[in-house]
Amino acid sequence: MSEYAVCIKDVRFGYEDFRYRTPIKFGGVALDRVTILNVDMTVETGGGKVSRGFGSMPLGNVWAWPSKTLKYDETLAGMKEAAVQVEAGYRWYAKTVVAGHPIAISHDLETHRWFSEPLQAGSNPPMPLLAMLVVASAFDAALHDAYGKAFGLNCYHTYGPPFFDDDLGDYLGDEFRGERLANYITREPQPSLPLYHLVGALDPLTPAEVKEPVGDGLPEHLGEWITRDGLTHLKIKLNGDDAGWDVARVLGVDRIATATADRQFHYSLDFNERCRNVEYLLDVLNRVKEGSPAAFARIQYVEQPTARDLRANPDNRMHRAAELVPVVIDESLLDLETLLLAREQGYSGVAFKACKGQTQSLLLAAAAQKFGLFRCVQDLTCPGASLIHSAGLAAHIPGVAAIESNSRQYCPAANEQWEKRFPGVFSVRNGRMNTALLTGPGLGAVE
Repeated sequence: MSEYAVCIKDVRFGYEDFRYRTPIKFGGVALDRVTILNVDMTVETGGGKVSRGFGSMPLGNVWAWPSKTLKYDETLAGMKEAAVQVEAGYRWYAKTVVAGHPIAISHDLETHRWFSEPLQAGSNPPMPLLAMLVVASAFDAALHDAYGKAFGLNCYHTYGPPFFDDDLGDYLGDEFRGERLANYITREPQPSLPLYHLVGALDPLTPAEVKEPVGDGLPEHLGEWITRDGLTHLKIKLNGDDAGWDVARVLGVDRIATATADRQFHYSLDFNERCRNVEYLLDVLNRVKEGSPAAFARIQYVEQPTARDLRANPDNRMHRAAELVPVVIDESLLDLETLLLAREQGYSGVAFKACKGQTQSLLLAAAAQKFGLFRCVQDLTCPGASLIHSAGLAAHIPGVAAIESNSRQYCPAANEQWEKRFPGVFSVRNGRMNTALLTGPGLGAVE
């Protein structure tokens, strides 16, 4: 066993539940709560040092497992059952006394049949792979965190020699033969990143739209958020099935933003996969441009406009839309195969999420860079340690345009114990997140 390899000694998990401050709408569903999966993992190095790591991720079942037949509690229960299965996989790996680097271990585990075949979970249809990735991401994070802490280093210092010198061809195919991961990430975090503030479909834009004030001291409408946080980047949630409403929403957000502050704004448009085809997207973009060329020029990218199952919808090609603005895959991105398929279908960018795993995110970040794709990092309304994890990815992947941090809007209660320890990460000023702080051992979120 190499001195830079680790064996898994123990793994445990539990949950936290929080109510949202205000509801957030996902794909037509108003969500008012979150269950967070927390994982503790203990490893031992070849030199005999024992270290404990921590990983955390919102389960996000409405996003990861949308269903017309299953209720919220049923998909949540299925993902909790998946957590038992993932824990069993890591415990099986521990019993085999197989040692390695977290990337090699997690990649190996995720190729096993128990992982790659979605759980039936007593449901019809079965649980999708995306939901399994979300569950597994907390375990993968705990492993990476434990590894970095075992050597007293931030994880991003352990993705090159002498800790990890594997050929990327072993993970990403012959096109990457001879490549090394360390060439595609930075050891030190980017000092700061612009923050994309979410403008949900239910969120009031003006004081007149505030029907029932929350009254907790946080902003009640978009104008107040822009003023308080110095926002420059706005992610606009759209319906995808009402072009008139979508166009009016983009133009309305633009009017409020430009009237509130004299600064350069950037927008991302999120249709939550609800556009029936690319013609709908083109219609919305063209009508926004007609209504306000300046607002159209502020659109930085469009996120996953049509159905996530790319193979089942081969006619949804994005070439024409990508000529106007970058179009990124989000829900569709499950592995290298789906990235390559999305490229073929005209997508010009990739949205990374910590909830799909540290291991996979790093490997696919290398692929996205090699293919010259637009890159951004989004979250799953990640609070606490999961936001530190997400921010770390954004700060270490070259070319990332901005970062999201929705929990400060919708679930601030889950951030309370973290805010004083990471000033500028959980409390944003001048529209930017202070990612220079993310240099602690492991993933940086010492719980």
